Amino acid sequence: MITDRLNDEFWVITDTHLIADSLHDAGEAFRNIQKTSQGKDLDYQEIALRAFCKMANEKKPAAIIVTGDVTFNGELISAQKFQEIFSSLTDTKLLVVPGNHDIYDGWAREFKKDQQLYTEQISPVNWRKVFNSSYECALKRDHHSLAYCVRFNPDYLFFMLDSNIYGQHEAIGAPSTAGQINEEQLVWFGKQLDFAKVHHLKPVLFMHHNLYAHNPAVNQGFVLNNAPFIRQLCKDYDVKAAFSGHIHAQNIVDPQLPTPTTEIVTSSFCSYDQAYGVVKITPDSLQYERHIFNMTPYLTTEEQKNPTLMHFHHYLKEIQLHNLTNNSSQKDDTTNNSALLQKVDHLFIEMNYNYFTGHNHISQSDLAKLYSSPEFKLLVTQRPRFSKYLKTLYDTTDHSNLQVQIDY
Repeated sequence: MITDRLNDEFWVITDTHLIADSLHDAGEAFRNIQKTSQGKDLDYQEIALRAFCKMANEKKPAAIIVTGDVTFNGELISAQKFQEIFSSLTDTKLLVVPGNHDIYDGWAREFKKDQQLYTEQISPVNWRKVFNSSYECALKRDHHSLAYCVRFNPDYLFFMLDSNIYGQHEAIGAPSTAGQINEEQLVWFGKQLDFAKVHHLKPVLFMHHNLYAHNPAVNQGFVLNNAPFIRQLCKDYDVKAAFSGHIHAQNIVDPQLPTPTTEIVTSSFCSYDQAYGVVKITPDSLQYERHIFNMTPYLTTEEQKNPTLMHFHHYLKEIQLHNLTNNSSQKDDTTNNSALLQKVDHLFIEMNYNYFTGHNHISQSDLAKLYSSPEFKLLVTQRPRFSKYLKTLYDTTDHSNLQVQIDY
C-alpha cells in the first residue's frame, strides 16, 4: 500500500520524452532532431525533472505517476537516467507505465557531431529492472505484459496498464503509434477487477493510449484499438476515472454513457508550459487540477545563471511557436509578406497553442466571429484537409479541461 491515509494526493505527468544528456553532444545531428521533434524540449529535461523531484520532496505527494513515453525514443540509457533522477524522491513513490516510444523503439539513437548512432533499446526485461522500485509497489503483476496494479490506500486500487504494441526483439523501424490491451493482459485485468469488486476497492486506470477520442478529427492511433471492450469492462466494474497520455494535449472527456469513466490527459511535460496534474483523493471523491511547474526556485545557483532556465516557459513557447510556424502557411516569399497571411499564421499558432494547453474555451458569439473572419476563411482555404480539425480546437461549453471532480 502506498499510503494508509484516506485523504492524500498524487501527481501525474506524461510524455516526458527524456533523452539523456550523455547521448548527444549538441552537434549538428542533434540540432536537426530538435528541429523536427514537434516542439519537445530535448536540451534541459534532466534539469527540469531534477527540479520537479526537489519540489516533490518539499510538498510530499504520496506518488508521482508517469503515463508513458518516459524516454525520447526508447533509449535504455535515458530510462536509466530517468530512474536515477527520480531515485532522489524521499517520501514519494514513482509509478510508471511505458508508452509507445519506450519499448523496442527502432529509432533509439545517440547523436555525435553530424551522425546518428545506434544505442541500446529498452526490452521488457530492461524496463522491469530499471523501474524495479515501481514494480516493488505492486499488489499483482501481469507476467505477459508490463502491467501491474497498486493498492494506493485502503479505498483505491490503481491499474498500471501496458497499452503498447511491440515485438519480442529489438526493432529496426518506427514504433507503433497505435495501442491495445492484449488478450493475456485482459485476462489478468479482469481478475484484478474482480478482486477490487470483492474487496470494495475503487479502480482507477493509468495507461498511455486513450480510452476515448479526445479530438473528433484526429484520433486514429491514439484511441486503443480495442477501446469498446475496455469501455465495457469499465461499465461492468464501475470504473469512474482513467488517466492517459500520448496526445500531448490537455484534455478531459466526461463519461460517455453507458461508460461511467472520466478520462484525463495532462499535456506533455516536455512541451508547452510544463503541466502536471495534482489529484486529491478522499473516500468519496477524486479531484484533478492542472498545475504549471515553475522550476526557478528549485534550480541550483549555477543553473540560475542560465537565462534560458530562468525564463523557461518563454523558451518552451518559442519552441512551440517555431514548430507551429513551420506548419502554418505556405512558405512563398512573394506572398508571405502580406499582412493578412501573417495574421493567418498567428491565428493558426494561437488556436493550436490554446488547444494543447487546455485554454481553449470561447463564447459562442466569439467563435462565430472567428469563423467569419478573413483570417480563418483563408486558413481553411489554405488547408482544406484540416478544416474539420481546425473547427475542433475551441470549446463553447462550460466543461473544463483544467480541473474535474469525480464523486463516488
